[in-house]
Amino acid sequence: MPHKPYVVESRATTDVLPHERPAFWANAVVSLQATMGLSLPHPRAFHASYSRIGTDSYQLVAWKSAEARYARDSRHVRADPDEDYRLVFPIAGWLAVRQHDDVTYLRPGFGGVFSYQKPLDIWHRDDTQMMVLTIPRKEIENRINLEACQGATLDVSKGLGRVAQDLAAGVLRERSVLSRDQFEAASERLVELVCLLLVGDDRPNVSAALSEVETMARRYIRQHVDDPQLTGSTVAQALGWSLRQVQLALRNAGTSPRELIMEERLKAARERLRNPAYRNLTIGELAAQLGFSTAGNFSTAFRRRFGVRPRDLRQ
Repeated sequence: MPHKPYVVESRATTDVLPHERPAFWANAVVSLQATMGLSLPHPRAFHASYSRIGTDSYQLVAWKSAEARYARDSRHVRADPDEDYRLVFPIAGWLAVRQHDDVTYLRPGFGGVFSYQKPLDIWHRDDTQMMVLTIPRKEIENRINLEACQGATLDVSKGLGRVAQDLAAGVLRERSVLSRDQFEAASERLVELVCLLLVGDDRPNVSAALSEVETMARRYIRQHVDDPQLTGSTVAQALGWSLRQVQLALRNAGTSPRELIMEERLKAARERLRNPAYRNLTIGELAAQLGFSTAGNFSTAFRRRFGVRPRDLRQ
């Protein structure tokens, strides 16, 4: 079977008329990635560009775009099956990916690995820049357990992760002079580095790393205990990790995001009940301040945790 063409190109929305730019980018996304819907909050002012180098085995794309949202639903998955993995390196801005009820937030310094086999939603802010390597499923399947891949977040700010990101950037920078064989050889090396990262070969002290995540998550929750929207996902987003990372770190410590948020809220309530500065608040008002839906729910949780009723601390 003959090779598909070796493609090296750069395109931008400035190549077409302003009213054609949303359609141009929608078609580019389908061509470069997979079938999915595109939603633009500011279609008249939309701008984007990409550069790519690719063969029938690998494709590496660098893109920059104004704010956009993408949705690949079950209809898209059925109509356009895609088993390949995508390795994402953020260069500027951030990218959020929702899949399997998990939301992964990527910012510079953190890469991610995703699959289009299941529905997902993607969104990013204005002037976000990414590099995306398309990796055939078999290239990872032959090296490691595929379960280690989906939704995995990689530290690419140092060590092997930084080497992998620099290799991807170097390939794109030199794309005009690389041959097909050179590009595929570099892509294979990049996949090998990523697989080492996925199985943990670049993380000799995993327990220490998880402990650091746990400490920072606890500190953030304690500092934002009054936020009624506080969840594991919002903690992960604020700290630049995936929800899965936060869940893993806290599970390693014997708790979960939901349990830790409840624990910190109850501790804060106990402190405020004892503090004269909060005497002007009723117990119901104090409970609402800390995110409890009703005073009854708060009282039940408080008594279960501390063995006394909230009002007992005010007598």
